[in-house]
Amino acid sequence: MGAFKAYDIRGIYEKDFTLDDVYRMGFFLPGLLNTNKILVGRDVRVSSPAMFEYLSNGITDAGADVYDIGLSTTPMVYFGTAHHGFSASVMITASHNPKEYNGLKISRENALPVGYDTGLAELEKLVKSGTIVKSAIKGKVIPFDIKKEYLDFLRKYVPNLNGIKISMDCSNGMACLLIKDLLEEKPLYFFDDMDGTFPNHEANPLVMENVQDLMNHVLKNKSDIGVIFDGDADRVMFVDEKGHFISPDLIIAVLAHYFLKDKKGNVLQDIRTSKAVGEYIENMGSTMHMWRVGRAYAALKLREIDGIFGGEYAGHYYFRDFFYSDSGIMACLIALDVFTKMKNQGITVSQLIAKITAYVSTGELNFKLDKKQEAMDALRDYFITKEKVVAVYDFDGYRCDFNDWWFNVRPSNTEPYLRFIAEAKDQEKLNSVVETATSIIRSFQD
Repeated sequence: MGAFKAYDIRGIYEKDFTLDDVYRMGFFLPGLLNTNKILVGRDVRVSSPAMFEYLSNGITDAGADVYDIGLSTTPMVYFGTAHHGFSASVMITASHNPKEYNGLKISRENALPVGYDTGLAELEKLVKSGTIVKSAIKGKVIPFDIKKEYLDFLRKYVPNLNGIKISMDCSNGMACLLIKDLLEEKPLYFFDDMDGTFPNHEANPLVMENVQDLMNHVLKNKSDIGVIFDGDADRVMFVDEKGHFISPDLIIAVLAHYFLKDKKGNVLQDIRTSKAVGEYIENMGSTMHMWRVGRAYAALKLREIDGIFGGEYAGHYYFRDFFYSDSGIMACLIALDVFTKMKNQGITVSQLIAKITAYVSTGELNFKLDKKQEAMDALRDYFITKEKVVAVYDFDGYRCDFNDWWFNVRPSNTEPYLRFIAEAKDQEKLNSVVETATSIIRSFQD
């Protein structure tokens, strides 16, 4: 079974895992997390109802109760977990993956993530070989509606949007459940009906073909900003008024205008984040910390450093005021607040992003190969012997910083790829780096 990943359990439904596997996951979860009640939410995928049924049967056969919040975003599950003091929760979702996928995102107390290193590896062993002995007293499935109180929490961040025109693509995903209640009819919505077959495009905003409709919509309607959510609404991304996609790591610097205006503190980025973001944050009097990719690591690290907020290249944004967890809708509301205030000062979205951007970037390049570690070592060794290295980080692949450029190379935790990203002060240098790096990596492909 290849569904157990670094951050969650995810794969092609009834291929990478079966409903019997889901039942066993449910059965062993209460014991693993030492609880007699588990909060469960689910997305709108076609397979989610069956997965909920089997997961709930497993949990209740173990003698624990299921608190069913029904259809929800992933951050809504985080909210319910921490706000109501649950020791365990599960979100049934495959996030941004295609419609044939599904999975489970598991959290423990305070919405802390359960990753492969913090419980999923043990759960995988139990699912494969654990013995099922049903409890003498079966648990119950208890309806538990938290939508209103979650909306009330989010309404604290709803900005005054007078003066700004917004295009918003909900990707037929779970953002549809909440966003209209928050913003009413202000944005120009489309693909805003929940549909687990994702008929218009896949719910992955990092793939540019999925953002093309939003880009066109922004230009056609002369919007000031475009917003797009992924399938479970834990991520959000943006398009500027010129129809250009904004690299999600740059939004960390945008959020700083909200959080760091009147206070200073720690901010978190992942190892792929533009060097310009750290420089921007530090110029605002705060300290940037860098850590591994993925919620299983970021949420714990933000708590460890007592960071105010943080973000990732993939469009996740974490907030101390949201239990150190990520929320696409909360990030959207805060970013819209900043963009609106800037627009009312005569600064467009593209102008603000231009003030942040100081480097040219490759974006994330993917190479399919088996000899990932050998390729990473070769890249590191080649460049640090050819040029004066400023810093080398090795906690998530390698990030090597030089005077006027840097690169990160890391194995994907969820797909069979080696991921490479680089930035430089000028395009000529970047082109040279990419040409050399590509040649080195491809020498390790079969």
